[in-house]
Amino acid sequence: MDNLSLRVEVTQANKALPVAGLVTMHSGNASGYDPEQDLLYIKPSGMDYDAITPEALVAVRVSSGEVLSSNFRPSVDLPHHLFLYRNLPGIRGVIHTHSNYATAFAAVGRAIPLVLTAIADEFGAEIPCTPYVDNEGEHIGEAILKHRNRAPAILLGNHGVFAWGDSPRSALKAAVMTEDVAKTVFLAMQLGQPHPLSAEEAEKWYDRYQNRYGQ
Repeated sequence: MDNLSLRVEVTQANKALPVAGLVTMHSGNASGYDPEQDLLYIKPSGMDYDAITPEALVAVRVSSGEVLSSNFRPSVDLPHHLFLYRNLPGIRGVIHTHSNYATAFAAVGRAIPLVLTAIADEFGAEIPCTPYVDNEGEHIGEAILKHRNRAPAILLGNHGVFAWGDSPRSALKAAVMTEDVAKTVFLAMQLGQPHPLSAEEAEKWYDRYQNRYGQ
C-alpha cells in the first residue's frame, strides 16, 4: 500500500474524533497530506468511524483535486481541506468537527477569548470566528484565510471548527484543545465575566509551551 504510515495516522485521527467527544454519527473528518507525493488521504463520506481502515481512505491529488481510484467517495469537505493544504504552508493535517462547546460559540458568532493560560499555550491568541459563509466552492477556505490568526484553529460562524497542524496528530490535538477550552470558557461565563490575558502575558506562556515544553 502506498504511504502506509500516513494512512494509518489519518485513520487513527478519524477514529479518535468520537472517542474524544468531538463528533456524533458522521459529523467530522480528518485528513493528512504528503507534499512529496502531492497526495492527501481523507475520510470517506458518511462512513462509520469504526469502519475506517487505512485501505478505505480516499487518496486525492492536491495540485489537481483528482480523486484517485477508490471504492469510496471522499468527504464532502474535501474542497476545504484542499484549499487549506494549498494555501497554508507547512500544514500536514486538517480536522473538521462540530464539537458542542466550540460550535456553541460559532452559533453566536463569538471568538473563544484569550482568558486561559491553556489558550495562550496552544493557540497564542483568541480562537477567532468567521462570519457565516456558505459551502459553495472555496468560500469556507477563503473565510478561514481571511479571519485566522496564528492559532491553529478557527470557528466557522453557524457551522463548526477547523483545526490544522504539521501532522494529523497535531491537528487532532488542536481540535481537542479547542473543544476543551471552549467548555472551560463557557463554564466561566456562567460564573461571571472571564478576565482576559494581556498580549504580553500570553506571549510568555506561548513561548514557553511552543519552544521549551516537552522532550
